[in-house]
Amino acid sequence: MALIHQMPDTLANKIAAGEVVERPSSVVKELTENSIDAGSTWVKVELEEAGLQKIKIMDNGRGMDEEDAERAFLRHATSKINDEGDLFRVRTLGFRGEALASIAAVSRLTLKTSTGEEAGTLLQLEGGVLKQKDKSDARQGTEITIDDLFFNTPARLKYMKTIHTELGHVTDVLNRMALSYPSVRFECWHNGKQLFQTSGRGDLLQVIAQIYGMNTAKKMIPIHNETLDFTISGYIAKPEITRASRNYISTIINGRYIRNMMVNRAVLEGYHTLLPIGRHPLVILEIDMDPMLVDVNVHPAKLEVRFSKDKELHEAIVEAVKRAFKQETLIPQYEQPNKAKPKEKEVSVQESFSLKSEPQSERVPRDSVKQRDWSEQDAIIQDAQEREREEALSHLLSVEPSPTPSQAAESKQVYAHQDVEDHPPSTAEGNVTSSVVHRVPTMYPIGQLHGTYILAQNEEGLYIIDQHAAQERIKYEFFRDKLGATANEVQELLIPITFDLSKQEALLIEEHKDELEAVGLFLEPFGDKTYIVRNHPQWFPKGFEEEVIQEMIDQVLQDQKVNVTNLREDAAILMSCKRSIKANHYLNHHDMARLLNDLRDSEDPFTCPHGRPIIVHFSEYEMEKMFKRVM
Repeated sequence: MALIHQMPDTLANKIAAGEVVERPSSVVKELTENSIDAGSTWVKVELEEAGLQKIKIMDNGRGMDEEDAERAFLRHATSKINDEGDLFRVRTLGFRGEALASIAAVSRLTLKTSTGEEAGTLLQLEGGVLKQKDKSDARQGTEITIDDLFFNTPARLKYMKTIHTELGHVTDVLNRMALSYPSVRFECWHNGKQLFQTSGRGDLLQVIAQIYGMNTAKKMIPIHNETLDFTISGYIAKPEITRASRNYISTIINGRYIRNMMVNRAVLEGYHTLLPIGRHPLVILEIDMDPMLVDVNVHPAKLEVRFSKDKELHEAIVEAVKRAFKQETLIPQYEQPNKAKPKEKEVSVQESFSLKSEPQSERVPRDSVKQRDWSEQDAIIQDAQEREREEALSHLLSVEPSPTPSQAAESKQVYAHQDVEDHPPSTAEGNVTSSVVHRVPTMYPIGQLHGTYILAQNEEGLYIIDQHAAQERIKYEFFRDKLGATANEVQELLIPITFDLSKQEALLIEEHKDELEAVGLFLEPFGDKTYIVRNHPQWFPKGFEEEVIQEMIDQVLQDQKVNVTNLREDAAILMSCKRSIKANHYLNHHDMARLLNDLRDSEDPFTCPHGRPIIVHFSEYEMEKMFKRVM
């Protein structure tokens, strides 16, 4: 008796739907991608009960004739791939030919489509089986209605989350599509109320404002980098705008939103010490490349890709992010919360969007349905009622003269408890000249708060400086350069350090022993699974030798290599933190002036090595608002 048989198409389509159609947002993603591939400049999504009851998607694309409309529901039917070679030059979002067949297999589907030249076609399918065929109107484009998703696979319904959660997934998909295609106007309606709309004017920054809010858009920095293989563009948020997850790093490859850990790592490396530990940036990264360099056929939902030149792409992204920050002043600007309730009136997105107009008022809340991080994504209509900042404001604070070079040279107390060799020369002393490009303005100290924060001023307003974070940055850059120039000379230990490993770990260490010795670390076997270290590279921070050696061993065990650059970086951070002034350390006027001058000479004077901000700025305008001098 034959045991192997071929599955009927209806069953095969249901199985395929398990991969392609995970939830209502999967349907929205697949169908809006088809709309984009059809050349649409307008896509409207209507939902009932977050799409579990109904999903309707309309577009103004090319549409289909009767023959193509019927053929589109066959398995692996596609207009985008003709031969094997096309699979390696994919420029469209869809190409597998599975979406329509899979969606139709688990729903009641109605299709209306027309090329605009003649009467259109109406098809009704239930569970993937054609039930009715008729003529429809001649409006160019396609309209697909999905009723009762998963009606014939009830087991799938039990895995659906709450209405709010499912709606959050749908709006997340549409956000990504809008960011990928700012020239397309997207609309999303839920239970008869509009949730989301973009203008379709091709301005990516405007889309960012419509999704994440005006205040966030004003703190986005454009990036650009071109190599022989890649063109990188988009926007990165200033370090003061952070999120708890990496989900806000949006990567778009040739118009396709994807997820890629290598790209995420490159973005984070570009931010480097500008982000607090455990926080992630908001980034929209557009990468255009030859389709031959990327394989998009590695994931059923087409969310993951492989790159053939991932190292080169990594370097190009890091360079783009770092270059953008080098041209910016990254001092957080204090913004007073506006607690006044905005008037409930409709203001067009186009009229309310102006990055040059400040300050901006509170955003108008839209529907009360909650999704992930509504506080950042729920505002698409802005209240543009506050006045423009047009008239000149009087100085709030008088400016003290800067200390003379001789006065600044008298002050040694701030570094009196530290080794002279650990302190980089200060340009506040004598007539030392510097070629450093200053990225923060001159600030004049006026006092100290709780022995922890330096208060300073200039014509732009008030500055509050965290003295520990400031000196951490100064010393970090000093130690980083100092350790980077140190050769792999070794220093003997008075008492050898012992390390106990498992058998598997010991085998890995033996395999990579030469790499460790090449960077100055010599592990001597001392029994079956024990090693001793008698000396270490001279650049190791004093008192933390065992910690650094353990980190080198962990690197080998995890990555099968040793990254000396990262190790020296970590050592510089450790040394800068341990040797910097702490809170509750009182400074005199000249100590503060010297610290501010050293900070101003730093390469990146905005955050400590752990990503905490060093300076907060209160503008004259905000100060006058707080004291009700302006209303």
